[in-house]
Amino acid sequence: MTSADLFDLTGEVALVTGASSGLGERFAQVLAANGAKVVLAARRVDRLEALVAKIRAGGGEAIAVELDVADQPAIAPAFDAAEAAFGTVTILVNNAGIDGSSPPLDMTPEQWRNVMSVNVDGVWFCAQEVARRLAAAGRPGSIINIASVLSFRAARTLSAYATSKGAVRQMTHNLALELARYNIRVNAIAPGYILTEINRDFFATPGGQAMIKRIPQRRIAEASELDGTLLLLASSKASGYMTGSTVVVDGGHMLPAD
Repeated sequence: MTSADLFDLTGEVALVTGASSGLGERFAQVLAANGAKVVLAARRVDRLEALVAKIRAGGGEAIAVELDVADQPAIAPAFDAAEAAFGTVTILVNNAGIDGSSPPLDMTPEQWRNVMSVNVDGVWFCAQEVARRLAAAGRPGSIINIASVLSFRAARTLSAYATSKGAVRQMTHNLALELARYNIRVNAIAPGYILTEINRDFFATPGGQAMIKRIPQRRIAEASELDGTLLLLASSKASGYMTGSTVVVDGGHMLPAD
């Protein structure tokens, strides 16, 4: 089997949440480029439609579905739309998330609940929805949750975010255990600092540059540096015996200091 065969996703249907920008946008393009039919889900439909056009221009297949993962009743209709267009979703990338930065003494109940509703509840209910449909259809599948290096460590002003990503990591392990009998694999990617349109300006500041110097590789990653990990976890040919894993991609950020 060649590497192209190993990561060929022809016949798969992938739904990516938070696909309108950043990592979600990149994930959708990579999955489509490797043969998957892709459902782009996010709140900003105008940006999704532009990405759909780009994927189709490159020979891929994609549709856009409006979805706020914090709105639990909206999740099933999004999967209905995916099935109507392409069939059962076999790959779910739970990418949608917010950081909710705030010192803990200043954080309001509304801010806390907003972070948890997107980063934890949204991940859970999307995973539950795809798992139910896969089990009913008797189809194998892959759920890929997006955790963070903050699943393992702390950071100032990001208590809610770190707590939510810790929950995602533990959720990944438990769902992997529960869903293995249905041949549904559940894994997570824990990225370190990845350059996106949201943080690009910050990393050009003195504070951002100081943060980069604390990374052993002395740099932040491009979104493309997650492509291989994404395809590994998405492809049953490449990772069929892999479930319950959290793959850290962080330039050595998690390594213990001297």
